[in-house]
Amino acid sequence: MKRTAIKRRPLADTVLASLEPEEKEYRESYGRDRLYFVVNPSGRKRWEMRYKKPETGRWGWMGLGTYPEVTAKLARQRADEAFALVQQGIDPVKQRKARQQAEDASNDKLFSVSAEEWYQRKQQMGRADKTLRGIRYWLDGDALPALGNLPLDRISRTKCRELQEQIEARGAFNTAEKARTWLNQIFGYAIAHGRTENNPASNLADVAAAPPEEKPYPHLLEDQLPDFLRALSTSTCKPIVLTASWMVVRTASRPGMVRFAEWREIDLDKGLWEIPAARMKARRDHVAPLSRQVVASLRALQRLTGEHRYLFPSEGPKSPVISDSTINKCFANIGYRGRMTGHGARHTAKTLLSEHGWPTIWTEMQLAHKPAGMEGIYNQAGYLAQRQVMMQWYCDYLDALTAGMTQGRRAAFDAKVVHR
Repeated sequence: MKRTAIKRRPLADTVLASLEPEEKEYRESYGRDRLYFVVNPSGRKRWEMRYKKPETGRWGWMGLGTYPEVTAKLARQRADEAFALVQQGIDPVKQRKARQQAEDASNDKLFSVSAEEWYQRKQQMGRADKTLRGIRYWLDGDALPALGNLPLDRISRTKCRELQEQIEARGAFNTAEKARTWLNQIFGYAIAHGRTENNPASNLADVAAAPPEEKPYPHLLEDQLPDFLRALSTSTCKPIVLTASWMVVRTASRPGMVRFAEWREIDLDKGLWEIPAARMKARRDHVAPLSRQVVASLRALQRLTGEHRYLFPSEGPKSPVISDSTINKCFANIGYRGRMTGHGARHTAKTLLSEHGWPTIWTEMQLAHKPAGMEGIYNQAGYLAQRQVMMQWYCDYLDALTAGMTQGRRAAFDAKVVHR
């Protein structure tokens, strides 16, 4: 309704709810001692009271909250409390600011405190080192510089959106997606501990920028493999690097799993590699079968690095193992820069095994992918015996491709594919 249509005061709830905005902000007297109802051109409404400042005797304004969150009854109550302070010679605005500053100074109200406690909880829960490093990098590089010194209740949705936009601006869309989850968890942690009642990060997904279309890691298909395998066979890379590269190709394991493989995890006699859950992305123990080809290469490697903890130790002090880029550099040195990567070897293996009819559940288990939904909860089968057969077939097939595959030999290999 138009404010010119107001017929009586105090203003009824129906009037408060229906008052229409105008071109400029306006105040309407509620009809009670110096209490006003303010309507903004955007339609936002709030309460204000007018009072004389005890120190100067000048008139001032004090906000009492937004409508409808603050009802007429609550606004009257807050005004009465403020006027009582004025009667005692206390400026209610100054008192509120002092109280807010005291609350802000309380360490447990700061975002940084809840964020660090949340991170420590992640550590205690045994999250993977890679995950913890990613969180730490985001906290130190993004979240804490932007929000760390702010009280939780002073962090707005705008602040959270700006943090997200800052990450998106550098093209880190994967980090931005994870950051939304992490921010929500931190505010959830703070709410559970009674430090705030609000989660200003709750709707960030609604304003997130669309990431560019994901491209698979560079990888090779079957008809491209022979030349690559022959080139790798003649590589002049150091034995440690070359063995790691072949292990990635022959086991379809994540390069990080291979790089950090430990001798205590390897049983060369049984041809098994037992990887603990702490090092697995899916947070569950994983056993990878080792083909005869992999076992032979590791026996040769053992003479070089068997006294070390890791199969592939680094020569420098920065990392205990070969670097993240070492395997890709090996492929680049044989002419496959941008065409084949360590992680791409997983795409190659999955594609080739699927095209030749090996069961999806076996290939997914070999890639250490956790089944989705209830299947991932109830199906704890490892299909180890089946995967031993499959991965020996795969490595024999790679050898045949290297030597030159005939049509008849390909048919013979396909006849060995097992379905169970």
